Amino acid sequence: MDANAFKVGMRAPDDVSAAAELLDRRAFSAEHVVAILGKTEGNGAVNDYTRALATLSFQMLLAERTGKKIQDIAKRVPIIWSGGTEGLMAPHATIITRLPDRRPPAAGQKRFAVGTAYTRDLLPEEFGTAVHAQVAAEGVKAAIADAGIESLDDLHFVQIKTGALTTDRIAAARSRGRSVVTTDTYKSMSYARAVAALGIGAATGEIPAAKLSDDVVCHDFSVFSNVASTSSGVELMNCEIIVLGNSARSSSELVMAHAVMRDAIDATAVREALRRAGLALECELSERDQARLINVFAKCEPDASGATRGRRHVMFEDGDINYTRHIRGVVNAVIASVTGDTMCYVSAGAEHQGPPGGGVVAVLARV
Repeated sequence: MDANAFKVGMRAPDDVSAAAELLDRRAFSAEHVVAILGKTEGNGAVNDYTRALATLSFQMLLAERTGKKIQDIAKRVPIIWSGGTEGLMAPHATIITRLPDRRPPAAGQKRFAVGTAYTRDLLPEEFGTAVHAQVAAEGVKAAIADAGIESLDDLHFVQIKTGALTTDRIAAARSRGRSVVTTDTYKSMSYARAVAALGIGAATGEIPAAKLSDDVVCHDFSVFSNVASTSSGVELMNCEIIVLGNSARSSSELVMAHAVMRDAIDATAVREALRRAGLALECELSERDQARLINVFAKCEPDASGATRGRRHVMFEDGDINYTRHIRGVVNAVIASVTGDTMCYVSAGAEHQGPPGGGVVAVLARV
């Protein structure tokens, strides 16, 4: 496997011009695109339709350049967006490619590998339940195998995009005499993120299978995965999965690493992840190595105690701005202060994704 990645900025949710320019320059081939992971400038809520617009825009580009139908692209290339680019975060997409090896893998070294998978569609009454978690776990195992990752220690970032409840989906369940986990559509996004994260942890061995229970979901936050990043949106009904890590089978010129932020201002963890990826820095990433950095991927959540390092925060009490929007801006600023680049992937809503108040920070860089 020869995996590569390209980060492109976006002027609007439907702006694919930077990606099209790379295709025109033959930086990569549309046929080799296997996944896209990005940030759109919507609100990140149930009615954030920027995600669907961005997905369709990239599907149309890939369909045009490959001669395939949009439906075929949708079944082959997971395109996952996290809505909300608060603060200085720049809207962008990371385009991941994979093609057969052009050279033998480096002896004794593990390089960047990517795997993807799709699960079956879930029923509304299954959303946010242990069944949802089990379906996610099965999908993650398939994506790990697709990546050729043999050791779970080589997993550094597992992204799942899954669905959310809408009033129509709730009504459909009730028409069949079924109940749903919540009738609050926004809260359903929390449940969906939570069970997807538990599924990741079960697949990686971080979480015992016995913990995939309804009693744990959104209740026992001592149960979590350190490599999980999950998002929820109304634009799909299944789980779309992207696994990023390293493999001895890969001949890529990139490498992946991660650390775990203990809270939203844990710049030490950001530096540690960069160092583990082989990048040089003291307080900030060296200018020489800034060009080697492809992207940073992070998951975040305000501390549920209402305080960070003993200082009160009001993110959960702000009636004007949702806490997810506050925390994305904060963590992006922390990461950018170290890397010198505001264009990074920061997603909020970290239920069972890292320790309470913290979350994974993963680095993709050129060797």
